[in-house]
Amino acid sequence: MTTAVTIAAGLALCVSATAAFCDWRRGEIPNWLTLPVLVLAPVSYGIAFGIEYALHSLAAGLLGGLVPYLLFRRGAMGGGDVKLFGALGALMGFDLLFGVELQLAACVAALVAASGALVWKGVLVSTLTNAVVVALRPVLPRRWHREPCNMLAVPIRMGAPVFAATLLFAAPHLLLAWVAP
Repeated sequence: MTTAVTIAAGLALCVSATAAFCDWRRGEIPNWLTLPVLVLAPVSYGIAFGIEYALHSLAAGLLGGLVPYLLFRRGAMGGGDVKLFGALGALMGFDLLFGVELQLAACVAALVAASGALVWKGVLVSTLTNAVVVALRPVLPRRWHREPCNMLAVPIRMGAPVFAATLLFAAPHLLLAWVAP
């Protein structure tokens, strides 16, 4: 099983690196990258280890794509990002929560990137003030209401943050495989 984990970690790293490159170049994560992984990961787990691991991989893919799908439905995330999170969850299906941990780490990396972009533009403080006003608007008195400013929003492509998060989680598996006899 250790070899399978190492192979899955290496493949997850390759898939996320390719997705980051495609997202950087074209602004989209292609279906030819994510859909085969979504299908082949549970099938290969099933062939290699049995139906239990196939179902585990399928559940990990669904769990990994659930929150991104809900964000996609609200217009806050792209469809390629949803499929990428699901594919990476299914690929690392031996760990059911890998997709959820990956989402959290990728969102933190995206937050750092967005904050850096806002600092670079010189609008971080006004954006944070705007976010607080929007969040507290329902409980603030009417005289303190301000119209939210959407001009300060910074779109972030999630390919690179997902790659950084995958590198963070896959590196220990790959390093242990390299060091272990």
